[in-house]
Amino acid sequence: MTSTISAHGEAEPIGTAIDTLRFATAGSVDDGKSTLVGRLLHDSKSVLADQLEAVEHASRNRGQDTPDLALLTDGLRAEREQGITIDVAYRYFATPRRRFILADTPGHVQYTRNMVTGASTAELTVILVDARNGVVKQTRRHAAIAALLRVPHVVLAVNKMDLVAYEEEAFDRIVQDFAGHAEELGLTGFTPIPVSALAGDNVVERSAHMGWYAGPALLEYLETVPVGDGHAGAPARFPVQYVIRHEEARHYAGQLVSGSLRVGDRVTVHPSGVTTEITGIDVLGTEVDVAYAPQSITVRLAGRQDVSRGDMITTEADAPTLTRDVRAAVCHLAERPLRVGDRVLVRHTTRTVKAIVKDLSEGGYPARAQPGVGKDALAANDLGRITLRTAEPLALDDYADVRRTGAFILVDPADGATLTAGMADLS
Repeated sequence: MTSTISAHGEAEPIGTAIDTLRFATAGSVDDGKSTLVGRLLHDSKSVLADQLEAVEHASRNRGQDTPDLALLTDGLRAEREQGITIDVAYRYFATPRRRFILADTPGHVQYTRNMVTGASTAELTVILVDARNGVVKQTRRHAAIAALLRVPHVVLAVNKMDLVAYEEEAFDRIVQDFAGHAEELGLTGFTPIPVSALAGDNVVERSAHMGWYAGPALLEYLETVPVGDGHAGAPARFPVQYVIRHEEARHYAGQLVSGSLRVGDRVTVHPSGVTTEITGIDVLGTEVDVAYAPQSITVRLAGRQDVSRGDMITTEADAPTLTRDVRAAVCHLAERPLRVGDRVLVRHTTRTVKAIVKDLSEGGYPARAQPGVGKDALAANDLGRITLRTAEPLALDDYADVRRTGAFILVDPADGATLTAGMADLS
């Protein structure tokens, strides 16, 4: 049998299906997130030999007898010290059971918006807590973002258990405290795991120091948690990105962001409301009878329809909400505040429309990142709720139902800068 070589040097048959988990890490400053990420990469044998040698050399220069695994992520920390703009650092690794895309997000409150970026496409978030300090304000903000973004799986990693003598009572107190905040935020469930990133307890291998804990190690959980964000089971949503004119025919190209479309399906084009039938679907230049999210496709429709970029094609039976009054939970990203009365552009899938901010509120989220801005405004990294009035209708879904078509961003019409990330709440 023909084989390929995996990340661990093991042979695996060509065609073997190995799925991918996208996950994000978050934690307050000094909770040990860099060490946890370094330990995860090191103990899963995802560190190249020259990288490990460089870490060992740097550790010896600091007078340390063992490698400081936090140095594996110190490139981002050095940028922070130099005052360079911080972005999410993506890391890629694999085990024989699964591939991983890790979004390593900064921990300080001023980088809350970066967690929104990293977790927006994640299927799982690891929220780190120092066992000595317990749940702090930034922990609650990270939990709020996980709830706001409807991240399907949340892990509460209680780190530095070695510094509290691996006591079960210390772990239980933190879990109960976090559970109370999670319930207030509507975070439906989470998986607590006691770890020591420095010692390696329950990161890749199960700990010998915590016999009272019967659950999986962190990597074991990451390898076995269900993957799949419900693309196929969601209603069909096809935002038109490009119109291809070929002789007398028109083909509509884009990504099918959720659900499936079949030749012969009755569909509706939004916002015009025109109904028609799919006469053909192409995937990678090949005609098919059915397409599934998240494939990039071209679609042909019966008759000569007036369809352009920004329109959305959906099945007739599962139409989205068409509205000009948009209510949403938001995280403000820009340095300049967002205020009631501001005129903005709303970018939703491939469509951009003008809008005005009608109302803002804190929405019950944790304390503002920058107090004192005023109740009618949101500052950078603030979480809140917003009401918009758009100049043209948008085909929106509730973010809880379809993440891709329930999300949007607000843009400054003057310079095109991104202002705010929004998650529609149509309930």
